[in-house]
Amino acid sequence: MKYKNIYVAASSQHVGKTTSTLGLVSGFMKKGLKVGYCKPVGQKFLDINNLIVDKDTVLFADLIHFDLIPEYHSPVILGPGATEKYLDNPDQYDLDAIIKEAKRYMTNNNDITVYEGTGHPGVGSVAGLSNARVAKLLDAGVVMVVEGGIGSTIDMLNMCTAIFRENGVPIIGVILNKVRAEKLEKVKEYVSKWLVRNNLPLLGVIPYDQTLAYPLIRSIAKSVDGTIIYNADSDNNKVAGILSGSLIDLAKLQKMPDQLLVVSTKALNGVIKKIENLENINNIKETSLCGIVATGEGNIDSSTLKYIEKNNLPLIRTHLDTYGCVVKISKIEVKINRKTPWKIKKAIQLIEDHVDLDSIMEKV
Repeated sequence: MKYKNIYVAASSQHVGKTTSTLGLVSGFMKKGLKVGYCKPVGQKFLDINNLIVDKDTVLFADLIHFDLIPEYHSPVILGPGATEKYLDNPDQYDLDAIIKEAKRYMTNNNDITVYEGTGHPGVGSVAGLSNARVAKLLDAGVVMVVEGGIGSTIDMLNMCTAIFRENGVPIIGVILNKVRAEKLEKVKEYVSKWLVRNNLPLLGVIPYDQTLAYPLIRSIAKSVDGTIIYNADSDNNKVAGILSGSLIDLAKLQKMPDQLLVVSTKALNGVIKKIENLENINNIKETSLCGIVATGEGNIDSSTLKYIEKNNLPLIRTHLDTYGCVVKISKIEVKINRKTPWKIKKAIQLIEDHVDLDSIMEKV
């Protein structure tokens, strides 16, 4: 069966829908196809010049270079309060017609359209727009993305694919994402056995890539309720790890770039002095720090500020203590967006390297 529409669904949030969609869109474009993108049902949105659109749609408008038309590229937004409004007056909203009109436009203007789902397969059910039902309205074949394990992955696949089978939606295949390198072959072997028995093709197994989980300084500042008081123009710096002010050692300074220093303001001056001494003694030319979070009360010496300015380090001040900051930072959910171009490039490369795009192309 041939599909002009592909719907990327996932077992839950933060599993890899956007990563997979980026790779598919890029792959199809490299095959010479005119590719459209649509987020038929969105939850988190942006207001751009009074136009309400899903934030993922903005990312793809930049990537594919299309003029963003909300009613076609981001037709339904189930933002805060939308659930109550719909349930109070469901007859006032012909959401099916809105989705179908977006489909008509996308089909007429593209060789193929990749639709990105929202959350887990049941999201949107309250308004009659579960991922499965939307895929049905779009006459789309589904690419299902799930985190790679064995037992838990199979259980999740069985549950998630059931809703698509119930709606008569064909599943093109499955992508196993975020699989630990040391478990990759084992996961592939055993999940494949279940997929074969259930007539579901395995499209690819993508190894876990830590860099896609790196947050930005601006996300750090928001998570700790802090303010960037120096070098705010470097708020796009990526954070590969956390360096505690009480645990500064030479190995981390030499081998681990993009470290976020989290330290009490009272201890900051002494810690920076120690770092400078280690750098000078060991002839380290570039700092390993990407930024600093200074917690609590205290004063910052001029020598410390000189080091911060010299290395263009964003400095975040927060009322939280050091432990509270580390806890908050550890809970940050990181997504690909326009401010993380290295993640976009990495996501596309991962899909091209590990997903059988040709097998999907055969069904287009």
